[in-house]
Amino acid sequence: SRWCLITSHKLYSSVYDPNEKTFEKLLIANRGEIACRVIKTCKKMGIKTVAIHSDVDANAVHVKMADESVCVGPAPTSKSYLNMDAIMEVIRKTSAQAVSLNVSICCSFLSSLSLQASEGVTFIGPDTHAIQAMGDKIESKLLAKNAKVNTIPGFDGVVKDADEAVRIAREIGYPVMIKASAGGGGKGMRIAWDDEETREGFRFSSQEAASSFGDDRLLIEKFIDNPRHIEIQVLADKHGNALWLNERECSIQRRNQKVVEEAPSTFLDPETRRAMGEQAVALAKAVKYSSAGTVEFLVDSSKNFYFLEMNTRLQVEHPVTECITGLDLVQEMIRVAKGYPLRHKQADIPINGWAVECRVYAEDPYKSFGLPSIGKLSQYQEPLHVPSVRVDSGIQQGSDISIYYDPMISKLITYGSNRAEALKRMEEALDNYVIRGVAHNISLLREVIVHPRFVRGDISTKFLPEVYPDGFKGHKLTDLERRELLATAASLYVAEQLRSQQFLGTPRIPIAKSKRSSWELSVRLGDGIYPVAVSKDGSSFSVEVDGMKLNVTSEWNLASPLLSVTVDGTQRTIQRISRNASGETSIQFLGTVYKLQILTKVAAELSKYMPEKAAEDTSSILRSPMPGTVVAVSVKPGDMVSEGQEICVIEAMKMQNSMIAAKTGKV
Repeated sequence: SRWCLITSHKLYSSVYDPNEKTFEKLLIANRGEIACRVIKTCKKMGIKTVAIHSDVDANAVHVKMADESVCVGPAPTSKSYLNMDAIMEVIRKTSAQAVSLNVSICCSFLSSLSLQASEGVTFIGPDTHAIQAMGDKIESKLLAKNAKVNTIPGFDGVVKDADEAVRIAREIGYPVMIKASAGGGGKGMRIAWDDEETREGFRFSSQEAASSFGDDRLLIEKFIDNPRHIEIQVLADKHGNALWLNERECSIQRRNQKVVEEAPSTFLDPETRRAMGEQAVALAKAVKYSSAGTVEFLVDSSKNFYFLEMNTRLQVEHPVTECITGLDLVQEMIRVAKGYPLRHKQADIPINGWAVECRVYAEDPYKSFGLPSIGKLSQYQEPLHVPSVRVDSGIQQGSDISIYYDPMISKLITYGSNRAEALKRMEEALDNYVIRGVAHNISLLREVIVHPRFVRGDISTKFLPEVYPDGFKGHKLTDLERRELLATAASLYVAEQLRSQQFLGTPRIPIAKSKRSSWELSVRLGDGIYPVAVSKDGSSFSVEVDGMKLNVTSEWNLASPLLSVTVDGTQRTIQRISRNASGETSIQFLGTVYKLQILTKVAAELSKYMPEKAAEDTSSILRSPMPGTVVAVSVKPGDMVSEGQEICVIEAMKMQNSMIAAKTGKV
């Protein structure tokens, strides 16, 4: 039920042929949603799976899904999921015939796999040469040039120090992009607009690169301002065959990490699509690539495109390609690893419909478009009842989102016969997604997909800072939407009051039924206080707000985390996040959580006598906005600091963040 249903291209639905033998047992050296994704295809193909896990992931979903599981170390990835010795021992112990990797791969691990090859262990992915060549951004850029692939102007060598970085940046011309040579996923990457930012970018990028990839080498290239980020999915076998499986638009990003992806792109014409695809295939053939891979490009407003990097793994956003082509990319990777040739020709690859993916993160979108959040998922419900929705996740109700790993909750994918249909389903799916216990970015995702610029396809990698120059503030209610929210909240309050008067069973003493049918309320929303009159009319409520009457109907199942409410004929799916005895309640409406206080008219008049708790003065305190590790302290007690001066550096979920002083003072 989690898969997009593609009925018109059953030829590409990747039905498994039981006569096509592959592997009996496969070890998955990964965690989370991608490990679960691989296990699903293995089950379909009749392959037994072995999951590895850290001690904190002992009860993770991928561990429960696998046929076998082995703990390989403590929580830090370097001691567990990247612990090569432990993983190689598990391969021997479980007699796994193949191993699937999708993490930052060390060359020493690949060397170990090469040694294991003699024992019959196959790596699901390209060979060592291709991974090393494409994993090194400096070498990959040189290979791309030789393969006649368009490349970005820049320095092709390794930058030695901050002084050389400044010199090179001046020669190329600002702005420049400082990137980790072995990097990916937005880590070890900084944009510099002047000498000072170049020095700072060199420091942070090299530290992040060393922490995330064990390689602090950097390169510098011209930053293409205001581009689109469009990538081509390629698939190649060991017999010299290679295909391009159309493009994915990945321009909606924050901190160089993708947030919303779609396939196909609204921007490409058939000629540009073909040119990009052919160059991607040329690069794959140049390095004798054999598996699924992604060639990423930056595309300017004139449809000039430039090679960015090649990812030698299954990308997070691969589901949108599967939706529009019908191919199961994991199955194709396993087939190729076993030595089978590709089953399709380039002319066979369709663009069937439209698919959109939103990355649902445990992040606070109101802080820099998403600072990580940790906690336990106290309530979790995926919107699988919405038609044509696919959810790739590796968590469940009760799962912990920790500081050790990426804060992704899931990948939410919707499919439609056209873009408008796919976006409408995504809007509905986001409204019906229940996540409690951690902060999440549903509000940002929903605002992006309904924004007029996004809807008409007018996007670039600068979309978020351009649309929200002062940061994301949530949905801004129109007057009509404000009245709808007030009416819905008031009706919900009255429905709850009526329910509290009901008795289960028959009471011993007859109790007279309440004849009350109208309520005068006072509702606080933001800085405004609004008088609201509610009257019961059968199963619905008539609500007067701002002198206008609205009709509110619902089944009022107050035990459900989702409430379908109709206000004057307009259906809305809302969620009541919290409430307390003082009338305060939080309601998720149009994706954004609004805080309201609902009181009776009498209680509202008396509330002015209630003392208010003074807000804590935090101007003299430096408080980390997220949990993490202190990797550097730039001051000592007694130092005088200025507003904006760096105090320390916090590393959280493999990203380094500079903490600065809020005002001038003494430490």
